[in-house]
Amino acid sequence: MEQVKCECGHVNPIGTVLCEACGKPLEEVPMLLDMRYEGSARRSQTYNQTIVDKIWNFFSSVKVGVWLIVITLVASAIGTIYPQQMYIPPTVSPAEYYEEQYGWLGKWYYALGFHDLYSSWWYMLLIALIGVSLVICSLDRVVPLYRALNNQRVTRNEQFLQRQRLFSRSQVKDYENALPRVVDRLTKRGYRIREEDGNILAEKGRFSRWGPYVNHIGLIVFLIGAMLRFVPGMYVDENMWIREGEIKEIPGTNGKYFLENKTFIFEVYEKEKEKEAFQAAIDRVGSGMMAKNYQTDVVLYERVGPVVAGEEPKLKKIKSFSIRVNEPLKHDHYALYQVDFKLNELKSMSFHLTDKQTAKSFGTITVDLIQPEKEYDLGNGYKVQLLSYFPDFYFDENGNPNTRSKVPNNPAFVFKMFAPDRPKGEVSFTAIRQTIEPFGDNKYKMAFAGADTRHVSALTVRRDFTLWILGIGGTIFMIGLIQGMYWNHRRVWIQRINEDVLIAAHTNKNWFGLKKELERIFNDTPFVMPIDQLDKRS
Repeated sequence: MEQVKCECGHVNPIGTVLCEACGKPLEEVPMLLDMRYEGSARRSQTYNQTIVDKIWNFFSSVKVGVWLIVITLVASAIGTIYPQQMYIPPTVSPAEYYEEQYGWLGKWYYALGFHDLYSSWWYMLLIALIGVSLVICSLDRVVPLYRALNNQRVTRNEQFLQRQRLFSRSQVKDYENALPRVVDRLTKRGYRIREEDGNILAEKGRFSRWGPYVNHIGLIVFLIGAMLRFVPGMYVDENMWIREGEIKEIPGTNGKYFLENKTFIFEVYEKEKEKEAFQAAIDRVGSGMMAKNYQTDVVLYERVGPVVAGEEPKLKKIKSFSIRVNEPLKHDHYALYQVDFKLNELKSMSFHLTDKQTAKSFGTITVDLIQPEKEYDLGNGYKVQLLSYFPDFYFDENGNPNTRSKVPNNPAFVFKMFAPDRPKGEVSFTAIRQTIEPFGDNKYKMAFAGADTRHVSALTVRRDFTLWILGIGGTIFMIGLIQGMYWNHRRVWIQRINEDVLIAAHTNKNWFGLKKELERIFNDTPFVMPIDQLDKRS
């Protein structure tokens, strides 16, 4: 395609509606000029042949960008109907949880990925497409707009001036003496004056035209920051439950850091021990019912040496700390927050192997409810095998014993008891307040002897290297918003053609303010105040 040369001598890119230099219409245009992009040539409206052109034209459409944002907002709204996976109990299967809690809607909610919406591939694709749309929309408009504003001349084509919304034509006898007074008033109001052959172009606030594009840059930076959260190591937001006395790898640290829970402390307000100011609140809730403090005393360790699969890690102590609400443990950009707790979780259960008739005990076994042993030897020919263990026992729909989770909320066991007179053993199903002998009446039984408990802390592990990127993006967006909202791009042309003086004015917004400003500028001068041609046409 060839470029278009105007009669003024300026060579314009193909597709230009108004000459970038003199403003002469290069094709049929409405009576009042559309000055949104200065009539400049946009790539999306010029080329549509290759596949690159079609992709560019698709994403340069504002409608496409709006629809992408609407779809993303709708998806985000659907993601709030049911809790995200991070907020469901960590010990349950998400697929089972959503179906059990919310029926077939929950099943589809999980199947479509709404349970982990902000990490799903299709949600990330939507965010990426919005970013692509913003980049292409901006480049498609800002480059030709900049070129057109940069190339504009002081002396403009008469048709350009006549087709401005604010325009007047008059004859001024003392033009040379009256013009300096108008120029002085324009200068005092912040206009930058350019003069050519006695013609004037007064302009101010051009930088406001770039406000929307600065907005786009801010949004693009913000979207980049949001997407970087899914790059390993850039963002961590994990939960961990850690029991008293347990040493556990901190999730999200790639095996580098470990945490030991020394003890958990839970304190409540007691009426007789608190100040008078707390009495009313304690009376409403009840003495001993309102949490005063809960904290986890921990030791932070760092792994020494490389990670070797199956090998116990060698740990080096970093520091001890008491994690309280809003007082996190911080180290190496990680922060561990106290968010929840569970009191008196079962740690172990003890049983006596006894004769049912005589109640004689032949020994005691203690079952660790987290890592139970498979066999317990009591000596003298007596031993107990643990055939099955159900930490959170229930009977499933087929009537078989099963477990809801690995947490020992309701432990049940299948024991096989051996004695000198029972070399083949006897099987017993033992649960809390429940014993079943599936193969007939047994001679021996496992009698409950006691249980140990311990507290469990819930901690949130966070690290965010994207926060500063999000902050920069938000700041740039606000700058663009202020830049485009509180300033206007205003231009006034004063041009003498033969005996006539033509005055035209344009602003990208706030026409009322421009009219008032022009009234003050041309008041008490021989120049005719420009008339709003929209009012004239109506």
